[in-house]
Amino acid sequence: MEFTKLKISVILLVSIIAFGTIGYTTVEGMTPFDSFYMTLITISTVGFSEIKPLTQVGRYITVVIIISGISLLTYTLSQLARIFIEGELQRLLGRRKLEKQITSQQNHFIICGYGRIGTVITRELAEDNIPFIVIEKSPKKIEELEKEHYLYLEGDATDEEVLLHAGLKRAKGLVTAVSSDADNVFITLTAKGLMPDIFVLSRSADLKNESKLLRAGATRVVCPYNMGGARMADILKKPTVVDFLDTTLTTTTMGLGLEEAMVHSKSRLVGKTLLESRLRRDFGVIIVAIKKSSQEMLFNPGPDALLEAGDVIVAIGKQKDLARMADVMN
Repeated sequence: MEFTKLKISVILLVSIIAFGTIGYTTVEGMTPFDSFYMTLITISTVGFSEIKPLTQVGRYITVVIIISGISLLTYTLSQLARIFIEGELQRLLGRRKLEKQITSQQNHFIICGYGRIGTVITRELAEDNIPFIVIEKSPKKIEELEKEHYLYLEGDATDEEVLLHAGLKRAKGLVTAVSSDADNVFITLTAKGLMPDIFVLSRSADLKNESKLLRAGATRVVCPYNMGGARMADILKKPTVVDFLDTTLTTTTMGLGLEEAMVHSKSRLVGKTLLESRLRRDFGVIIVAIKKSSQEMLFNPGPDALLEAGDVIVAIGKQKDLARMADVMN
């Protein structure tokens, strides 16, 4: 709206200048440049004397220029100032609000890099309302983050200060998803040096660099190209299995989901067997696996499997039933 008003005022101002230039040239016989100069000094009220004595008609033209031109010039300049000041103020307030949101984040994920992988990760996290902060240094990517209204920090993720500013010590985990494996290794080393217990999920463009990232301290390493190729092979070899997993993990048409839930220390399930917990009977879910606190994975656990604090239950079922099951874990 403000830019529309400015556009109209500029057009009218140019029209007045053209009117004065043509008028002085036609009526007073001035050269086009002298006419243009006379019009400008009249509008700007700088106080220079007339280039030559004006006729009565020339004075009428001057009166029109003074009345309309000065008003339009003042209005145009005020619109420019308003747009500039308000724009700067909005950017300042927006940045302060962003900084406040960043400093208040707890148990969030830090996503280093907003490339192809980072874009997918942030979209998935945003859909499930999982808090995250993106660290990105590309101005073009920053514009995309602002359009998506994602929390972001402009800077280099290899810098300790940037990681700390993003709340590394309050974060639940960190994802290194920049395009360079060398940078991913450096980010991992930096994060682990600041927070040895932080969960780090790292992207590796080359499978041979996976071991380097693990040695640097990455908790898990994902090779997107390798995983993509393996998945395409699975579609060829066992399409029904892949269709089932896609239905369970990525679609909501059947209302199914594959979820995990931790057994907290105060949960009524602590010390009970799977049969005694009545999870299958009460919630209609299928217990696929139990990950023990020792990292041991029990696949298709039997009814005598004992539930302990810190165990993570992996189950398939309807989304609403899985949500109810998660509540009794607390």
